[in-house]
Amino acid sequence: MTTAAAAGTWKLGDVTVNRMGFGAMRITANPDHSVAIQVLRRAVELGVNHIDTAAFYVSPGGTLRVGEGEKRYANELIREALAPYPDDLVITTKVGPGDNAERGFYHATTAAELREQVETNLRQLGVDALDVVNLRIMKKPGEDSITERFGWLATLRDEGLIRQLGVSNVGLDHVEEALAIAPVVCVQNSYAVDLRRDEDQLIAFCAERGIAYVPFFAIAGSSREGGATTDHSTAVQKIATTHNVTPQQVRLAWTLHHSPNILAIPGTGNPAHLEENIAAGALELSPEELAALN
Repeated sequence: MTTAAAAGTWKLGDVTVNRMGFGAMRITANPDHSVAIQVLRRAVELGVNHIDTAAFYVSPGGTLRVGEGEKRYANELIREALAPYPDDLVITTKVGPGDNAERGFYHATTAAELREQVETNLRQLGVDALDVVNLRIMKKPGEDSITERFGWLATLRDEGLIRQLGVSNVGLDHVEEALAIAPVVCVQNSYAVDLRRDEDQLIAFCAERGIAYVPFFAIAGSSREGGATTDHSTAVQKIATTHNVTPQQVRLAWTLHHSPNILAIPGTGNPAHLEENIAAGALELSPEELAALN
């Protein structure tokens, strides 16, 4: 059985993780929460030691806009499935976006709001300190400086509530802003073989500085929260047929081949898809195949 170790490792700040991780966004969709528990435990059994999550990953509604029944929070599912957590497990969460009964979906703009979101993550995950917190922003031309917000998170890190910091949905200018305040261990943006390839410069910038680049929507592509795309290029389809794998596995393999600092976080609530995703870490693509995909 292929494990997450097949994808190799990278330093996420001061800890080493397998480059094949797991994204928790989709585990809330199924009203049978036992399936999410099964997927999470199996992921760890298969060597996943980096899980991406957020307090605003919730169903019904939430980011996915799907589901029925009682509220299911990804963080609480992670806690139920995996606590007490393995010593080598790194849980990365994000703040900025928030979701509560009074305000609905909102973006934190004050130090108090960011502190509240950090404390919500702490409570839901049942930990005293968060391993990694990404500041996720909504980019608005002329209005999207992150200096103030990232500085507030750096203060919470100094207080011991956060161990390491990252940024999400950002450009190179934001990363440079953040680095002037505190170490940045990861950058998390949407990116895939057919999505936002103008990110290549930022990926190289991060690699030169030992910063992990963590793409979301590597499988979904332009379908984004809608799930795995079925709109695959001819090259992806051909390589999948050649290797007797799925197009989704080819997309993941390309992601890992593209740069050694890339960490994959494919998410799924389907146990079979979990196995396929992790197996993609062992898929070797030839120089000719990579050239065709590029």
